[in-house]
Amino acid sequence: MKKLLTAADYLDGILKSDCVTLARAITLIESNAAEHLPLASELLLKCIPYSGKSIRVGISGVPGVGKSSFIEALGKTLTAKGKKIAVLAIDPSSGRSKGSIMGDKTRMELLSADTNAFIRPSPTSGTLGGVALKTRETIVLCEAAGYEIIFVETVGVGQSEISVSSMVDFFLLLVLAGAGDELQGIKKGIMEMADAIAVTKADGDNVKPAIKAKAEYINALHMMPPSLSGWIPKVTSCSSQTGEGVKEIWKMAEHYVAFTKENLWFEKNRARQNLYWMHETVNEELKRRFYADPKVQEKIKQLEEDVIYGKLSSFEAARLLLK
Repeated sequence: MKKLLTAADYLDGILKSDCVTLARAITLIESNAAEHLPLASELLLKCIPYSGKSIRVGISGVPGVGKSSFIEALGKTLTAKGKKIAVLAIDPSSGRSKGSIMGDKTRMELLSADTNAFIRPSPTSGTLGGVALKTRETIVLCEAAGYEIIFVETVGVGQSEISVSSMVDFFLLLVLAGAGDELQGIKKGIMEMADAIAVTKADGDNVKPAIKAKAEYINALHMMPPSLSGWIPKVTSCSSQTGEGVKEIWKMAEHYVAFTKENLWFEKNRARQNLYWMHETVNEELKRRFYADPKVQEKIKQLEEDVIYGKLSSFEAARLLLK
C-alpha cells in the first residue's frame, strides 16, 4: 500500500523534479473524489509561487495530421539542447464507457525514454472541447517541477481549440495537404486563434501539395481580422520524418514570445486567462456541488424518467431540479 503523502511531501518531490511524485500529484489533481479536493487545492496553492516561468504551447489539428510525431520530433530537438519539456496529451475518452485510448506514450517512444521529457496522457472524461478539465492545474504542477516548455496536445475536434487557446501562450495549428479543399475542413474561428499554421508531412510526393496548401493558407489568413496580440500569424510546412522545418517552427514560437513580451501582450494575455479559469472553476464547482446535493440525487432519477416518457419537458425538469 502506497504511503499517503501530505501537500508538503508532494511539493518537496515536485520541486526536486521527481517524475513519480509529479505523476501522483497530477492523479490527485485529476481526481473527482470529494475527499481528495482539500489536499489537491492545498497542493495547487503551494505550487503556484513556483509556476509561470515556462513557454506554454498548444498544438491542435485533425486526427491523423501527425501531432504526436511532430511533438516527438520537436521535443527531441529541444531536449538535445538541455531543455526540460512536458507533454500533456489529451486522449479521447469514450462517451459510453468513459474509457480512454491513452496511446501517446506508445506514439512517442523516443521522447518517452528521454530523461528531459515528461509525457502525461489525460482522458478528456467527457469534458466539453476535448481538453481534460484539470489540464490548467497540471500545467502549474509541471512548471513547479522545472519544465521550461509545456506542450498541450488536443484531440483536434469540436471546441478543444478554444479551451487550449485559453491556457497557452502560442497556439500552433497543424494541417494536412493534398486532402482536397484544405480550407473547407478548418473552421474560421480556429484559424483566427492560430499564431502559426504548419502543413505537416511535407516530404516525398507530398512536397508539392504542401507548397500549394501553404500558399492557400497564407491567402486565407490575409482575410482574417488582425490579432489582439499584434502578431501576424505565420504559415510554414514541415516533415516530422525528415525533420525539415521543425526547428524553424520553434524559432517562430520564440520570436512570438519575444514580440508579445515586448509589446506587453504576453502578461496581459496570461492575466486574462487567469480570469477565464477563475470563472470556469466556479462553474465546475457549482455543477459538482449541484449533482452531489442529496436532494438533487433523490429527485433526479424520477425526473429523468418523466422526461424520457414525455411526462415532463426537459426545461421543466431542469427548473424543478434547480429549485
